[in-house]
Amino acid sequence: MKKYLVQDSAAMLPYHIAIIMDGNGRWARARDLPRTAGHKAGMEALRTIVWHARVRGLRWLTLYAFSSENWSRPAEEVERLLSLLKLFICCDLVELHKKNIKIHVIGERRNLTKDIIALFCEAETLTSKNTGLNLVVAFNYSGRNEIVRAVKSIAIEVEAGRIKDSDIDDRLFASHMDTALMPDPDLIIRTSGEMRLSNFLLWQAAYSELSFVPCFWPDFSVVDFDTAVAGFCQRKRRFGALEQPQDVRKVV
Repeated sequence: MKKYLVQDSAAMLPYHIAIIMDGNGRWARARDLPRTAGHKAGMEALRTIVWHARVRGLRWLTLYAFSSENWSRPAEEVERLLSLLKLFICCDLVELHKKNIKIHVIGERRNLTKDIIALFCEAETLTSKNTGLNLVVAFNYSGRNEIVRAVKSIAIEVEAGRIKDSDIDDRLFASHMDTALMPDPDLIIRTSGEMRLSNFLLWQAAYSELSFVPCFWPDFSVVDFDTAVAGFCQRKRRFGALEQPQDVRKVV
């Protein structure tokens, strides 16, 4: 059975935490600043949380960086978001690699520009042999789109005779997802007070614990992170069973 927690010298953690980083625009509006200022502040919060998660000994951290629906935002804001992403990768990649962080990128790449794809490939290739925190960046990501792409991929294999329709089960389906080699998130945190998943990891979140934090993402601190983790550790996870599995809180 899957082991959910790891342990460092300070405390116990979920094995995989995913975060919906929401509220940059509202953070900026509350301060009479342009939305781009909120995204810049949000990038600083991102750095803080990534470094903190690494120090705490977390194994997997997934960040919802840019959804497929975000393309509908004003062109200037989208361009600013892309610029910040490029800046983060270009400026922080060496440090991430030095700190033994392994980068994964999930989401639809087919319609992305060559320069963005090249940056993602560079980040994944450079850090591919690292053994520390697995940092997953969900970019141009949509849970529904991921599921549709998985269905199409399976349909092609069935049509080609490589698999039979009777072979299709949860395990095979999951193997065609962007997250095929990743554990499902144990805890999903969303900032800004909104209480929905917004098309994020819909398949993978089937048994995730959810934590909705009232502060906007730029204000999300290591204290907020640790509080959400502490709340998770108080919950009983049954996964549809009447009793909690005996080793759900077993430490690796």
